[in-house]
Amino acid sequence: MEANKRAAAGKKKKKLVRKGIVAIERRRQPRLSLELPLDYSRVNIRQSYGGIVANASEMGILIYLPEKMAIGTTLSIEIFYARGLTLDTIKAIGTIVWYDLAARRSWGEHRYGFRFQAIDKKNLAKLKDLIKDLGNTRSPFKI
Repeated sequence: MEANKRAAAGKKKKKLVRKGIVAIERRRQPRLSLELPLDYSRVNIRQSYGGIVANASEMGILIYLPEKMAIGTTLSIEIFYARGLTLDTIKAIGTIVWYDLAARRSWGEHRYGFRFQAIDKKNLAKLKDLIKDLGNTRSPFKI
């Protein structure tokens, strides 16, 4: 009889358990979702192409590019954004650290993780300000 009561109590407790998915940020620098235009070129080649920045942190960015590139490719980038009524840019050099095919395959886009290697103090300050400004204008509860 006592065992039946414990079993029934255990079943009731199990019903109280909530299930779900919890996303925990494990990166050293949290990323901010955004969508900004980007020009890029391989370091030794002058010809530039366009891409999109999808999220950013002080250590790197998630970018969509129209061409496939190998991991380890070094790029020179220029991110364009509006600061008030003027157009401003952030320039840096970095490396492709991971790659996968974007969900928008029909557009021929490829998704890359890009880690900054060389960004001067002025451009790093602009990046930090941009992340801070955009982070403050968004609701912390919006997904």
